[in-house]
Amino acid sequence: MTVDRLLPGQDAEDLIELTRDIADKELARRVDEHERAETYPEGLFATLGAAGLLGLPYPEEFGGGGQPYEVYLQVIEELAMRWASVAVATSVHTLACFPVAAYGTAEQRERWLPDLLAGRLIGGYSLSEPQAGSDAGALTCKAERVENGYRITGNKAWITHGGIADFYALFVRTGEGSRGISCFLAPGAADGLTFGRPEEKMGLHAIPTTSAHWDGAILDADRLIGEEGQGLQIAFSALDSGRLGIAACATGLAQAALDEAVAYAKERKTFGKRIIDHQGLGFLLADMAAGVDSARATYLDAARRRDAGLPYSRQASVAKLVATDAAMKVTTDAVQVFGGYGYTREFRVERYMREAKIMQIFEGTNQIQRLVISRHLAK
Repeated sequence: MTVDRLLPGQDAEDLIELTRDIADKELARRVDEHERAETYPEGLFATLGAAGLLGLPYPEEFGGGGQPYEVYLQVIEELAMRWASVAVATSVHTLACFPVAAYGTAEQRERWLPDLLAGRLIGGYSLSEPQAGSDAGALTCKAERVENGYRITGNKAWITHGGIADFYALFVRTGEGSRGISCFLAPGAADGLTFGRPEEKMGLHAIPTTSAHWDGAILDADRLIGEEGQGLQIAFSALDSGRLGIAACATGLAQAALDEAVAYAKERKTFGKRIIDHQGLGFLLADMAAGVDSARATYLDAARRRDAGLPYSRQASVAKLVATDAAMKVTTDAVQVFGGYGYTREFRVERYMREAKIMQIFEGTNQIQRLVISRHLAK
């Protein structure tokens, strides 16, 4: 199904058409092979970068697309409708570019942003640690000042594109307490940096998620982004945007599941008529459609607030919560529509259901989103 989108202008419509064309030719035809074999799609991100899809919400002066978030997120959704792993990795790359774009010096932006936004360098986001997921203030991986730079020691976890990315937005401890966290633009290859074996995940198999071990690796002083101690401010500011990216991924995944379920329900017959014509199943599909539409509406509302320069942190958490919970329900219901076939790997809906689960967890669990929302309400 082609989603009927309300876009702000012809340029946005052309961009969505370009995205659909690339997604159909480059993603849809490769997704099953790579997800089943758990192999990385070599060259795919270079293709996305060459098409300008890896720097969409950033300024054109640095090689970005100059697109509002309202449009960028709908591009992410279109990618997710074909391949959730790739959409998530694209969202994470965009997230990893944020510290330099928003907090970097003019020299840092001129030096790094053109390659980052063109996708010549692919990024990862390295905030979590084995003992510090939702509690980012509990980071222990540290950076110690040395001559002309910093020595990095400690472990990081749950890094999308880990071991493959060319750079990482790295958050480490430079002092005490919550104001003792700093942000660095770390190279993907450095003496003293090693990566663990890819996690054996339930879904999103084509893009590796790994841990990282920093054993005294030295980073040049000019790789510090912002001021020392500004790291959590940068991280949390980035995560508001990142949560919208995951909301768009979840919406695209849910839309794909809905499309597959509707198509199957039109073909499958029981008791002499299509199963979609049985009221019980028709109502189930209607609820699935309502869930997808509601998810899209919440992330677009938050995106439009961001584009207007309005506060949107609460709305970002609402979007992430609503969209990922919807994705879990819609994909589960899609399996139900397929019946026993839905439980087999012959059909994609079982993969969609597995992929939906992680979206309720990363970029802040949905329990954390409820905490964020409740705190806003208490102000």
